[in-house]
Order: sequence, then structure tokens, then C-alpha cells
Amino acid sequence: QVQLVESGGGLVQPGGSLRLSCAASLITFSSYSMKWYRQPPGKERELVATIASAGGGTNYANSVKGRFTVSRDNAKSTAYLQMNSLKPEDTAVYICNAVKGWPFPADYWGQGTQVTVSS
Repeated sequence: QVQLVESGGGLVQPGGSLRLSCAASLITFSSYSMKWYRQPPGKERELVATIASAGGGTNYANSVKGRFTVSRDNAKSTAYLQMNSLKPEDTAVYICNAVKGWPFPADYWGQGTQVTVSS
């Protein structure tokens, strides 16, 4: 059974940093684009960052641009989200998503990891 397992969340003070990991199993990881979403309490899910399968091109939401960095290690089947200069409004459950398109589309989700930014 395909699994995406996030880790690295926790409680951090404003201005601090966290590094999230998303470890994938039973997929050809290098064939998938990896996305990080977040869902603040009582709000809708928001796409935060994307890293492409080939070449590793990246995109970010304006709210995190310059503070967050998405990366991947295909040898370890793991994606990362480095979060710096964290703000209270970054508090959310962070969820990773593996997506593959044509000709064999597939879409897998992790269960999420809680990030709380508070003094």
C-alpha cells in the first residue's frame, strides 16, 4: 500500500525554523511531482509549494515565497519543506501530496503533520 508519511512538525516560536519531511513508499518517487499543502484551523486547504518530478522546478504561494524552500531527494524517496522566519499565521496541518499525470495518472496524500507557531 502506497504511503506518504510526514514528519518534523511541532511547536516553534515566531521567527523560528522547521524542516518537514515526506517519506514515500511503494511508488516510483522520481516520477511524481510533490506538493505541500497546509490547512489552518477552520480554513480551507492551501497549496504552499510544488516541486516538479523532472528537473525539480519549484513554485511557491506568495505567502511563503522567500521563507520556505521545497526540495527532494529521489534516492531517499523523500520530499522536504524548509520553513524559516515562521509566523503565527503559518500555523496549520501540513500535508504532502504526490501527483503523476498522463499516461498513468495517480494521486496520493499523507495524513499531515501539525505546525504551531506561537510564543
